[in-house]
Amino acid sequence: MHLCRCRRSRCTLTSSALAFASGLATTVVVINTLKAGDHVICMHDVYGGTNRYFQKVVQNFGVEISFVDCTNVENLKAAIRPTTKLVWVETPSNPMMEVTDIEACASAIHSASSAFMVVDNTFMSPYFQRPLALGADVCMNSATKYINGHSDVVMGLLSTNRKDLYDRLKFLQNALGCVPSPFDCFLCNRGLKTLPLRMKQHQASGLAVAKFLSTHRHVQKVLHPAFEDHPQYEISARQTSGSSGMLSLYLKGGLKQANAFLSNLKIFTLAESLGGYESLAEHPAIMTHASVPEAEREALGITDSLVRLSVGLEDEADLIADLDNALNVAFSENKDQ
Repeated sequence: MHLCRCRRSRCTLTSSALAFASGLATTVVVINTLKAGDHVICMHDVYGGTNRYFQKVVQNFGVEISFVDCTNVENLKAAIRPTTKLVWVETPSNPMMEVTDIEACASAIHSASSAFMVVDNTFMSPYFQRPLALGADVCMNSATKYINGHSDVVMGLLSTNRKDLYDRLKFLQNALGCVPSPFDCFLCNRGLKTLPLRMKQHQASGLAVAKFLSTHRHVQKVLHPAFEDHPQYEISARQTSGSSGMLSLYLKGGLKQANAFLSNLKIFTLAESLGGYESLAEHPAIMTHASVPEAEREALGITDSLVRLSVGLEDEADLIADLDNALNVAFSENKDQ
């Protein structure tokens, strides 16, 4: 029995979970519930690996994929077809930090189709957001990230409160062999023991960093769901109990300034992952989302000036000083470009 921590309500639900060899392995298993001719609606802004798998692999097997801005539930309703069998939502999204109303989308899906809804909850972890309590059929977490928290495990998790889906996913887990090693399970279980403590610190430091960057002279804009100027701030406040250490920012410059900024960081490490104890920085356009076609990246807002940060557990003042120094050096070196 799990207790929902969302601000909207305090509710209990019975759910079952399965562990997999990676976050992408969970996606593979979910897709294997489908057949040729089925239709999938996917949030337009998602993890680059999810986009790559859907566009470059899944569509080759006769499954149709529609990428839709699900932050507007009317877009979702308009995209549903008689053949729609799966809706995949990531909230907050990667890297644009867009927030989807899980409850509204689940209601729209279930009233208009037999499709099931999967919510990628990786950016929030189950500590701050419980999609099953809001109507989602399946909750996905890349346990590689916050759930493990120590950057030494690759693992994915699926949970559901629907027995029919659980039985089907469990069969596919066994049939496809996408299982984690016993030692990885041991390590991830170790990480879970400190999840509440870690998430509270990620939230505090993430907000401090975001507030600092929002006033920095070399930063154009900060994307963070806890900011009141975020377009889905009220939805985020309603369906979550906090925020993680994830944020994105636009620099007042281009690729040269972004590269210089990333090169001059000392505490933040240049890496694609997130959710661990150490702070990481990455450039989505040339790293996590490089496989997304350029025109689609531009439409999403993934430009050369966008940087994504995963704020870790180091000293808050040190993190801010590191970012300030790297920004000042980057723009000093490239002030005429």
